[in-house]
Amino acid sequence: MTWPPYVPIVASALALMVGGLAIAHVILNKRDVRAAIGWVGLVLVNPFLGAAAYGLFGINRIRRRAARMTRDASRVVPLRGAPFPEQPAIREVVERFGRDRGRLARTIQRTTGRPLLVGNRVEPLVNGDEAYPRMLAAIEGAERSVLLVTYIFDHDSLGLRFVNALAAAVERGVAVRVLIDGVGARYSRPSIIGVLRQRGVTTEAFLPTRIPFVRHPYLNLRNHRKILVVDGCEAFAGGLNIRHGCLLGEGPTNPVQDLHFALAGPVVAPLFEVAAEDWQFASGESLEAAPWQLELEPAGTVAAQAFGDGPDEDFETLRWTLLAGLASAKRSIRLATPYFLPDAQLLAGLRLASLRGVEVDIFLPEVSNLRFVQWASMAQLWQVLEPGCRVWLVPPPFDHSKLLLIDDDWCLIGSANWDMRSVRLNFEVGVACSDHDLARSLLDLVECKQAGARRVTLAEVDGRSLPAKLRDGAVRLLAPYL
Repeated sequence: MTWPPYVPIVASALALMVGGLAIAHVILNKRDVRAAIGWVGLVLVNPFLGAAAYGLFGINRIRRRAARMTRDASRVVPLRGAPFPEQPAIREVVERFGRDRGRLARTIQRTTGRPLLVGNRVEPLVNGDEAYPRMLAAIEGAERSVLLVTYIFDHDSLGLRFVNALAAAVERGVAVRVLIDGVGARYSRPSIIGVLRQRGVTTEAFLPTRIPFVRHPYLNLRNHRKILVVDGCEAFAGGLNIRHGCLLGEGPTNPVQDLHFALAGPVVAPLFEVAAEDWQFASGESLEAAPWQLELEPAGTVAAQAFGDGPDEDFETLRWTLLAGLASAKRSIRLATPYFLPDAQLLAGLRLASLRGVEVDIFLPEVSNLRFVQWASMAQLWQVLEPGCRVWLVPPPFDHSKLLLIDDDWCLIGSANWDMRSVRLNFEVGVACSDHDLARSLLDLVECKQAGARRVTLAEVDGRSLPAKLRDGAVRLLAPYL
């Protein structure tokens, strides 16, 4: 077949136009230089396929949709009674903990847009054995409302206990909303979503995947938050999913250690706001009616700032909070995370802290549930071991705890891991807390981990076999996607 002579000219013109538009969009919108170079290179090699791939996978539609949603809906939480004002709260922190903590609180406020709130209670709950009974009791005692956002909600014996408690609340006339991540809902089959709906519980999936039978731990743009707010006055947040494996006392098949928190006081307001925005994003329903009104009273001594992070309007709030916390450390940094794949900036923050003379201890699971992540993490450990950070491997069961503890008075808790997926690609929640008693209780937990952990040395990392080094280094190249 002979093409008319004008076809190559038209095709070239179209390639220039399509490729030029795609490259212009990359230049104007991609913050990461490496990602921008990659997309530009792909478009230059093949303008049509490159532009199509960029249109499908390179544009952050989550942020666009979030921006449209927040233009149409106020971010103001329906409070009864005014929240604690910001400036007196910061002055109180300065009086109790010093000027550095006041500066840190002010930095986090500017980064996240969330004020410092005093008068909170934050109680650590170790494993599902402590957390689940408290959460179920709160749901069973609910009088007005229950809002639950979670990544994984398994269809197992524990999941059915939560289903029964939520369904009973609905029968009592309580307003109940449950949001489960679209991929996390598939970690067990059949999905618990159908069971919840059959029992009358209003349930939605967050960004449900259209690919059948997908249950892939490396998929991004997931809602990784775990938030439960009951009656607008009590909240639970942290790293704990809803699955039987976290009930260590019942001898589960795949046991998981974890850390969760019960919260009360003004900090419940921003936690509710983050969860309510997720619900509105997924369902279109705004939780502003009477059952969702918040009734907050001082409940303790913790000064706290709760905030969301994700590839939307809250982009990189977690990264800046972590960096600010590391920079504020004077004596010690204790970090527990199940997955350790920090980017160059966070690695630099840890290295600089150690070089300043700060004791840096990093606690990782000895055996990970994600083998590729563990290999890639091993390829990076030399970067923190070389300047003097100490790395400890916590023996099984798999430790899913997430905690950053600075000196003896500040901590960051929540759902985020120390990897690029949490920092850039998934939706997370964090709570920055200042309180001596809370820090002391968390330090006790960390010291218990350390007592049973094995320290990793630089010699051990450097002494790996050549095949292991090649394997780990090759997998590390995939770190942004793990």
